Amino acid sequence: MNRREFAQSLAAAAALGSPQTQNREAAGGSLTDVRGIRVGHFTDTRRPTGCTAILFDTAVAAGVDYNGSAPGESQVVMLQPVSPVEKIHALFLTGGGIFALHAHSGVLRYLEEHKVGFDWGTPDLRIPIVVSAVIDDLAVGDPRIRPDAEAAYKACAAATTSPVPEGNVGAGAGATVGKMHRGRGLSGMKGGIGTASLTAGELVIGALAVVNAAGDILDWRKGTIVAGARRPDGTLADSVEVMRASLTEKPRGAPLEDNALRSTTLVVVATNATLTKTALTKLAMMANCGAGRAIRPYHTTGDGDQLFAISTGAVNRTDVPLTTLGSLAADVVAEAIVRGVRAAQSVDGWPGLRAK
Repeated sequence: MNRREFAQSLAAAAALGSPQTQNREAAGGSLTDVRGIRVGHFTDTRRPTGCTAILFDTAVAAGVDYNGSAPGESQVVMLQPVSPVEKIHALFLTGGGIFALHAHSGVLRYLEEHKVGFDWGTPDLRIPIVVSAVIDDLAVGDPRIRPDAEAAYKACAAATTSPVPEGNVGAGAGATVGKMHRGRGLSGMKGGIGTASLTAGELVIGALAVVNAAGDILDWRKGTIVAGARRPDGTLADSVEVMRASLTEKPRGAPLEDNALRSTTLVVVATNATLTKTALTKLAMMANCGAGRAIRPYHTTGDGDQLFAISTGAVNRTDVPLTTLGSLAADVVAEAIVRGVRAAQSVDGWPGLRAK
């Protein structure tokens, strides 16, 4: 995202800095442009599948917006404002569906070894809070190959502040999109991990998306489909238009493929602005609108979509409206989602947009 692409949004964000405030972004931007965040991937190329660990230099405040019907997760309930747990120590995203949810124990082991967590009052014992979420990528390759605790531990060990690799890596290694009409001969395409960021003065907003949607992925600026349901000749169909036509066709064609636990897009949006858990819950809600611009349809009955919002609290700006932060975060999220499919390479049965 360059200056021109964010001009309209930045006009609404004049309060973010002085007249010399600039929107700058290196190499397309990354979640790790928010200082204090490290990201590591583990990728199992045998299938492929993998997992992604997001670690923090210090515990961070976090909120969530999950409107999907079938989320696979652990400890996400503690992000609700009614929970007394105000901060978390890591986020863990993984492929492998519910079979891989237990892999987060590898993150717990890594954090315990590094003495990260809340003081439990017992010598040398700290309790790390690790929020975890899964995507179902079992339709790609051998579904018996799934991330485990050792894979999660390796993802933690690989975590750095460098720009996050995109495409067929980590939790996005087995991600796919446009899967709703395969019974009608419309194949899907490869999804993946994407990331983006926005810097305005001293404030930074970053996002990371694991794009594994039932629906199509759109260029959010133009409204055109860039990846999704694919006809046998390689052209893209419009998943919503296919559904519209199916309502009046005779005889009725194959049923819609939108079973629970089959599709999930996971998004993390982060900022260095100081925000409470309640404010982050609202930020997550607004940022999720960006996912709605880039995914169509979104939040289907089979999706387990979840969007996490975190604050490192490095910058305390009481003059910046939450509405401004949420509006900009939605743009960054939409960009991260599109980048996820544009960086994805083909695997067997799932063509990607990026040449090998």
